[in-house]
Order: sequence, then structure tokens, then C-alpha cells
Amino acid sequence: MTNEQSTTKRLAGRLLSIGIIVYTLIVGAICLHSVSTNPRTDDAEVFANFIGIAPQVEGPIVKLYVKDNQFVHKGDLLMEIDDRPYRYALEHAMSEREVLEGQIEDERRTIAAQTTSVEVAQTATRTADANVSRYAASVEEAKASVLNARAGLARAEEDLNYASSNLGRIQPLLAEQFVTVDQVDQAKTLEATRRQAVEQARSQLKVSEAGLESALARYQQSKAALDQSHQQVQVSKHSIPTLDPLVAQRSGRTSTIEVAEYNLNNCRIYAPFDARVTNLTISEGAYAHTGQQMFTLIDTRAWWVMANFRETQLKYIRPGMPAEVYVLSEPDRPLAGTVDSVGFGVTPDEDVVGKLSSGLPDVQRTLNWVHLASRFPVRIQISEPPEDLVRMGTSSMVIVRASGSGSPGSRYR
Repeated sequence: MTNEQSTTKRLAGRLLSIGIIVYTLIVGAICLHSVSTNPRTDDAEVFANFIGIAPQVEGPIVKLYVKDNQFVHKGDLLMEIDDRPYRYALEHAMSEREVLEGQIEDERRTIAAQTTSVEVAQTATRTADANVSRYAASVEEAKASVLNARAGLARAEEDLNYASSNLGRIQPLLAEQFVTVDQVDQAKTLEATRRQAVEQARSQLKVSEAGLESALARYQQSKAALDQSHQQVQVSKHSIPTLDPLVAQRSGRTSTIEVAEYNLNNCRIYAPFDARVTNLTISEGAYAHTGQQMFTLIDTRAWWVMANFRETQLKYIRPGMPAEVYVLSEPDRPLAGTVDSVGFGVTPDEDVVGKLSSGLPDVQRTLNWVHLASRFPVRIQISEPPEDLVRMGTSSMVIVRASGSGSPGSRYR
């Protein structure tokens, strides 16, 4: 081999080495840029909403319609609790309300009868008031009759005095024959007539006075009857019962029925959404307690991945960005997803900030030379998750396509 050939080979080797180094640097820069602009993590798990099925009433389970890991649709009957006590409670509450309605109806009849009594008493009051007016007029009439009788007695006494004076004047003249016997007899007869008239006037006055006293007595009696009628009206009005206390009980009886119906309906437990039954460890005959969880339903309507990214990667992640999800059970099947939200808080590291308490901060007097980046949870919503692949707690790997490059079919190697 000549020197020229040797030099050519050395030059070619150097150029090839330089090319490999440059290629490696370019590929490394591209990978570094891709990793930086398209954050990825394998610290992720698949999640879904789940609820614990806890009965709102207690009693023995008479029917259990599901088994563990079964898929149920919304509205499917899950289990039945013995409803007899709650059905009896509902019937009792309904009978109590019917009793109340009967009491209200009876009270209405009583009120109607008492109202009629009040009307009768008011009619009697009006009659007594008319009697008072009538007897007041009778009193005035009797008073006028007494006055007339007294005036008649006075006239009769004046006529008697005149007749007596006339008889006393002409009777002595008979002896001297200045008057005749007939004139004296006429004077005596007139004097006797006038005396009789006085007696009759006195008798009439006594009759008129007696009539006045009788009229006054009847008047006072009618006033007393009027006062009694007024009192009877007031008593009748106050004796009328009211429906308010009974009507006020209606809402309470209705609420009791509604609670009983609510409890009776809760004896049958239905699926609130499409879900998977899990953690089912009971069977028919078990006693269900109020609020005690019997099993769990995993909501299959929406699945997401909770991926923990380093805090240095969060600046490349925004809600709405596309993402790729790979579950470890089948890493060859990529799942399309979308960034739903980025976490804003994690529990502080006690080795860094110390313990936070109500007193003063407890800061550790040590210095860590190596600081690890904190990880924040990022929620990735899975689009159209396959039923045979997504499971609660499945480990997964997530790539967020912040730069918009790549496709759901690309893989992370």
C-alpha cells in the first residue's frame, strides 16, 4: 500500500467519524426537542368516576340481581330490600291522613250547626230589640194615659167643688122660698153626680198608673231579654270551633306519607348510570344498613388518565392539546386523548419546606444537594375508550403532542 492510499484511508475514516458524530448530535438534538416539546411520562394510571352503593333504608336483602364485574345499564335493578315494614308505614300514614280528613269533615258539620245557632240567636236578638221598642212605646202611651187620668180627676174635682158650692149656696134659700124644692134636688143630684165622677176619675187614674207600672215592667223585661239575646249571640259565636288546627296538620300528614313513599321506593336500588359492578362481597340474606356501602359501581361513560408530569414539562402542556395513551397490558394499541386539565397543587415535601402546622413552620436544618422536580397530575380525557382495554388503575404511558406532530398510531420507543 502506498503512502497516498494510506493517507486517503485515514482521511476517509476521519470524515466518517465526523459524520457519525454530527449525525448523532443532530439525532440527539431532534430527540431532545421532541421530548421537550412533546412531554411524555410513564407515571400514569387509568381512572374513572366510581360510587359506592349504600342503601338509604335498612333491612335484609331479598333479591340480588348483579354479580361482581358485571356490566349494568342505567336503570337496571341492582337489588331489593325487604319492603314490608316500609309498606306498612306508608299504609299507616295514609290511614292517619284519612282519619284527619274525617275529623275535618266532622268539624265542618259542627261549625255549620254552630253557625245556625248563631243565626237563630241573632234572630232572637232582633225580636227582643223589636219588643223593647214596642214596650217603650207602651210605656209612653201609659204615661200619657196617666196624665190624661190626672187631668180628668182635676176637672172632676173642680166640677164637684162647683156643685158642692152651688148646693151650699141655694139650700139655705129654700126656707125663704127663694128657690124651689126641684132646684135644690137638682143641685143635690148634680153634686152627687160630680162626686161619683170624681170617684170614677180616681179609679181611672189608678188604672192608668197600674198600666204604666205594667208597661214599665214589660219594658224592663224586654231589655233584659235583649241583653240575654246579645250574650247568647256572643256565646254562640265563641263556641264555633275553627278548622285551622286540623288543617295545619295536613302538611305534616302529607310529609309523613311522602317520607314513607320515599323509603318504600328506596327498597329497590337501580343503577344510576352505565357502570361495572365491583367489590361485590355480599349475597341475598345479608342485612343492609343505612349508609353502609354494599359494593361499588365504576362509571363507564367517561375514562381518563391521571398522568404525573415533571414541573419543568408543564409549560408545554395546555388543556385541549391532543395526547396518546398506551396501557401496559396492550402497548401496541394507542388510545387517542385530550388534555382536560393541569393540576395546580400537590402536597409539599417535608424535606424541603418542613412541616406546616398551626404554630411556627418546622424547617429541617439539612441541605439536599440534589433537588428532584415535583410532579403535577395532568388529566387526560380518553376519546372512545374500548371496553376490553380500559380498567380502573391500569398503568399507562402518555405522550402530549404539544407541537401537533405525530399521530395516534405512532409509538414511543
